[in-house]
Parts: sequence; structure tokens; C-alpha cells
Amino acid sequence: MTEKLKTDVLVVGSGPAGSLAARSAAEKGVKVTMIEARPEVGVPVRCGELMPSIEEIVDMFPNLEDAEGLFDLPSSLNIQNVEAIRLIDPKQRRWEFPFTGYTTDRDRFAQYLAEQAVKAGADLVKSCRFIGFSNGVARTNQGEIEFKVIIGADGPGSRVAKSLGLPSNQNAYPAVSAQAEGDFDPVVQMFFGGIAPGAYGWIMPKAGHANVGVGFSPKFSNGTLSDYFNKFSAEHELKVISKLEGKFVPSEGPVSQTFTDNGMIVGDAAGVVMPVNGGGIPQAMITGRMAGQVAAEKILNGMSLAEYEAAWRNVLYKPLKIAAGNKRLADTFAFRSESSTAMCMKILGTRRMGKLIRCKRLFP
Repeated sequence: MTEKLKTDVLVVGSGPAGSLAARSAAEKGVKVTMIEARPEVGVPVRCGELMPSIEEIVDMFPNLEDAEGLFDLPSSLNIQNVEAIRLIDPKQRRWEFPFTGYTTDRDRFAQYLAEQAVKAGADLVKSCRFIGFSNGVARTNQGEIEFKVIIGADGPGSRVAKSLGLPSNQNAYPAVSAQAEGDFDPVVQMFFGGIAPGAYGWIMPKAGHANVGVGFSPKFSNGTLSDYFNKFSAEHELKVISKLEGKFVPSEGPVSQTFTDNGMIVGDAAGVVMPVNGGGIPQAMITGRMAGQVAAEKILNGMSLAEYEAAWRNVLYKPLKIAAGNKRLADTFAFRSESSTAMCMKILGTRRMGKLIRCKRLFP
């Protein structure tokens, strides 16, 4: 790309949020350009790779419309069905409750969604890094792109959000993940404590292997991710077969504003991640679809981008606000030490911890 490009909608980032934004806008007939900083969509994998079932998603976000249309994905992306979630405290006590969904190969998952965007008419430019913009012209390492609406799907440290003057995510958790070889129960295992105060680990079952990882709150732990991961891996005798990949996970709920006159932020950039467990694929897809539709309507019919924020807040804000409040309770009472983590998990019990994972109020 050497000449200045012109497009209606510029989408920065080709993950689930960006690809759904690009596809949804393109389907309405506007010109869409999606740029990706990396040479290959979805690589490297920096995700737990868990996708809840449509039933679980609707239970968490009951105001969501057309969930079936949004999450009707090829069965080939389902690597391992999940039947339950098992929570383990520092004393190795276990609480297990039913939870349906599946694990996926996140790289193939992202690539499928990007391909659907391209089939809808969006242009995809890889190895194209967004630098900033002014006066409706984005600067990239491959040249300039003139746009009417820009959508930032570029993660928790979003450069698009910064360029738009929108709030950034605060207190993001560092986390790392890798693949481990072996046969695992069809159960998501989440370990709280046992590694360090405020640290957590996970084992997400896949066919013949698992996605494994750790994350921690810098408020309570000051070690290194690699040390924590090595400790976790040794304790659970994990045979790690891939490179360790890191990312930051938004932990405080959605940012306070996600739009301006000519831009929006979606997915992790908007902080629409479940604060209690780091899950974000469904919310990324939900906000991406909404942003793409509103961007196209602004270009075609003059719709205000404020409609995007109203739409996602109607669906996501209340559950994510409750989840953020639950996390603050955990920060205050549970994560101060290993013993307080164990005590609080025992007090909550299976039913309330199921509510915690599903973004519901713990009490009454």
C-alpha cells in the first residue's frame, strides 16, 4: 500500500470484534478497510480459547437479540465440548457446577471471522500498523488511509482510543497462556490462589491437549508471570508444548465512553471483558456487530455514533457492572492472602460462585 487509500469505515484490528465490525458494515454496502498489525490473523494465540454456548451467553446477557445469528459458527471450530466449570481454592478444595460451551483454536476462529468479513466485501490489509490519525486521515506503516468512521478493535492498550481521546483501560491484569499435551476432563478448571495472592490459573480442555495459563493482579502479587506459570505448570505436571504468549486483560469493566463524532472502540479496547474470569470473545463479537451496523448507518443515513453506546449498554452494561462489583468485593476480602481466598470461596459455596462466573449478583 503506497498511495493514500480512501474508505468509508476503517477498522483497526482483525480479531473477533474487528472482523464482526467490518463484516456488519460491509453487509450494508459501505466501503470497509480492516487493517491488522500482524502478518497473520489470530497469530500468536493470546486467549483462553473458551466459547460459552448460546444458552450461557443469553443467560448472561438476556437483552441480546439474534444471538443465534451472531454465534451460529461452523462445528469445525468446536474442538472440545465443555460440561462444567470447576473452581479450586488454595487448599485444593473443589466446587463444580454445570456450564456448557466449547474450546476452540483461537487462531482458526479469528481467521474464519476475518474471512467472513472479506466475503461480505471488506478489504483486509495485513502487516499494517496503525500509528495515529488527524483530520480523518489515519497514519500507518504502509501509508495513509482517509476514512469517515474509524473503529478501534486494537486491544486493551488501544491506540485508536488514545487518538480519539477516549478513556483507556485501567489496572489491566497481565496474563500468559500456552498449550499443554495430555488428556483432560471436559471441564474448565480455574485455580484461585495457590500460586500467589491475587493470582489465578486455568486449564481449558482441548482434544489431546489443553490451553493453560496464569494471570495475576499487580495489587497483590509482585512476581513475574514466567515464574508463576512455571510454578503452576510444575504443580500440575503439565507438559507444555508451545511458546508462552502474554497479554493484558481488562479487569475494571467497560470504559466510561466508547464513541466520538467519528469513531468507536469495541471488544477489549472498550473493556467489555468479564472482570471475574477474563472472558471476552462473545462481548467482542456483540460490540463489533453493533459498531459496524451503526457506522454504516451513520454514512448512509447520518445516524449518530451515540447509538452504538446505547445499544451495547442495553445488552452488556448491567451484567458487566455487576461483575465489576463482584471483583471489587474479591479484591477487598478474598485476594489479600491465600487464607482469605480459601475462606471466601468456602463462604460463597457452589451456587454463589456459579453466579460469580455468570456475572450475576451474589446476594441475596
